[in-house]
Amino acid sequence: MNERDNLFTTTEPSVGDFHFGEDVARVFDDMVSRSVPFYRELQRMVVELARMFARSGTRVYDLGCSTGTTLIQLAQACRSLDVQLVGVDNSEPMLVRAREKLAGAKCLDRCVLTNADLDDLRVENASVILMILTLQFIRPARRETLIRRLAEGLVGDGALILVEKTVSADPMVNKMFIDYYHDFKRRQGYSQLEVARKRDALEDVLIPYRLDETVELLMHNGFATVEVFFRWYNFAGILAVSRTPA
Repeated sequence: MNERDNLFTTTEPSVGDFHFGEDVARVFDDMVSRSVPFYRELQRMVVELARMFARSGTRVYDLGCSTGTTLIQLAQACRSLDVQLVGVDNSEPMLVRAREKLAGAKCLDRCVLTNADLDDLRVENASVILMILTLQFIRPARRETLIRRLAEGLVGDGALILVEKTVSADPMVNKMFIDYYHDFKRRQGYSQLEVARKRDALEDVLIPYRLDETVELLMHNGFATVEVFFRWYNFAGILAVSRTPA
């Protein structure tokens, strides 16, 4: 049973930096469904794209797999393919819930769950890599090395599928998009206090790029095709296809 996200209702002066511990894992499914615009449709689109690029005899990675929601949908979509699904997260409480959900969906046997930091992870023989709201939590100085390593771990014409929060180069537009996003969260039942406290907690943890910066990062580090497949104000879905080896 998913618990409702009430983590940021506290009136204490400070809630500290956001981290994916037991308290977040307990309410994460509710949190993400109420915090990400068009979350269900994004999940459907991501899995649809992944299924198109997934190949038998390869691996499909979900980096930052959290509680396993996407892995369950991937297992169902790829049931006719001989692919190994690999979920990676650096939060053991998230992986505990992922194991429970995958077991309940009767697809745990198709998945390998790994507790690892992405800086230490070696991706191999991948036809698809998903990073759904994950890259934005990687420190900027480490993103280029990570993206290059992921491109090297993909088979020819493999796909990296990203969903990211973004910022705008224009301060006025950026503020407008953030205001609209906060309006969205209030429509999902979050109070003004909760919105403000979560933003404070994420300030030094979630560091978004402009959309063009992310596209450039991908194009310069092993990807031949980069296309935006989703856009909602300050959220973007990006499909990047690796270069075919000569």
